Amino acid sequence: MESDDGEVVSNKQVIFKDYVPGVLKESDMYITTSTIKLKVPEDCTNGVLVKNLYLSCDPYMRNRMRNFQGSYISPLKPGSPISGRGVAKVLDSRHPDYKKGDFIWGMTGWEEYSLITATETLFKIHDKDVPLSYYIGILGMPGLTAYAGFYEICSPKKGEFVFISAASGAVGQLVGQFAKLLGCYVVGSAGSKDKVDLLKNKFGFDDAFNYKEELDLDAALKRYFPDGIDIYFENVGGKMLDAVVLNMRVRGRISVCGMVSQYNLEQPEGVHNLMHLVPKRIHMEGFLVHDFFHLFPKYLDMVLPYIKQGKIVYVEDIAEGLENAPAALTGLFAGRNIGKQVVAVSHE
Repeated sequence: MESDDGEVVSNKQVIFKDYVPGVLKESDMYITTSTIKLKVPEDCTNGVLVKNLYLSCDPYMRNRMRNFQGSYISPLKPGSPISGRGVAKVLDSRHPDYKKGDFIWGMTGWEEYSLITATETLFKIHDKDVPLSYYIGILGMPGLTAYAGFYEICSPKKGEFVFISAASGAVGQLVGQFAKLLGCYVVGSAGSKDKVDLLKNKFGFDDAFNYKEELDLDAALKRYFPDGIDIYFENVGGKMLDAVVLNMRVRGRISVCGMVSQYNLEQPEGVHNLMHLVPKRIHMEGFLVHDFFHLFPKYLDMVLPYIKQGKIVYVEDIAEGLENAPAALTGLFAGRNIGKQVVAVSHE
């Protein structure tokens, strides 16, 4: 029975146990159930209470499970629900920009219902002709990451040679398609035959290879890029970066989005070939998507028509149910997901 002061309901949550050295395991998280009142408290100015629909599993979340200081994002709090990006429906709001029934994407909790007080991270969803889950993928942070990292950092030109690692993931699959639409030659690496087939047959890459089958990455890159690489979109780091640097062309650009091969290591691997940056005048730049949020409207104007015309496709790997979220997140680091890893909490 709902009254003016809000119904109290049970709220399933994924709790982060404690800081994790080494490899992330499912047991570093656990499921619990608490209760929540479906009303924003009086003293919570600008608060928004939401029902979470889709949650995003992203590699950067692993780094929030360490006890660090001074990064661009704070560590997770042991004993509290995991936080990350999600798509949600507004149930109650004290914020002028959001009203009951609106759909939003932004930072939320890994739980069925969340009270969001840091509303500056939220975006209102206007276009609902596409799957809502896209707002934590192609129409959200990964999409804007691909857009900014490729166009803003790499200044690509038609006919250039583009290499993308972790190419079937949330970001890589889009960078490859953007590069093809621009008229570039595109090769991607991934970790299984299925992913390689996806890159070539679904995403339209010119070629792709399984890095696990290559004994010598330098030789592999020379095979796929006999004339060298103009643009490398870096998602993995380690040995792959070392081999790429040897194969970059003069005035090549490397956009450093992430280094997923390093996140579970106690001691990061060294990169030995960086001296090649000098004679080749290579521009290598790391970036954070937060710096490009002002481009989000411009990005949507570009990408929505492409999606609706079928010129860009997006593959999601959807885990059903909050109880499967820990397995979905740990699976990212074993390469279990094919495409963007999403957890469906509720389909409305």
